[in-house]
Amino acid sequence: MDLHSQLKNLFPEHKYSEIKSNEIQNRSDLSYDQTTSLLCKYEKRKGKPITIIEGFEKLDKIELKKIARSIKQKFSVGGSVKNKSIIIQGNFRDEIMKHLSVIGFKVKRVGG
Repeated sequence: MDLHSQLKNLFPEHKYSEIKSNEIQNRSDLSYDQTTSLLCKYEKRKGKPITIIEGFEKLDKIELKKIARSIKQKFSVGGSVKNKSIIIQGNFRDEIMKHLSVIGFKVKRVGG
């Protein structure tokens, strides 16, 4: 007996949703009109590694915060939004670049 059938026995009135977690991550409710690529770079500040994403053109602060929040939740890290750039704690360049390309951005890697 799998988990789905066990839950159905416990909660027979519940309507099961067929949306999978991968489909939710691949879906983008926002459409981005970005002409240039984003720059994803790695730095060390005070000995701690950080990842900086720059180059957002036409996004306001609220949309930037939504993107930063999705990145922080996906990788369970801290970060902030400053001066039209997103700063993420840790070296997650490759993973963040994949995540942003799924959302709909073009991303270039800067530095080593």
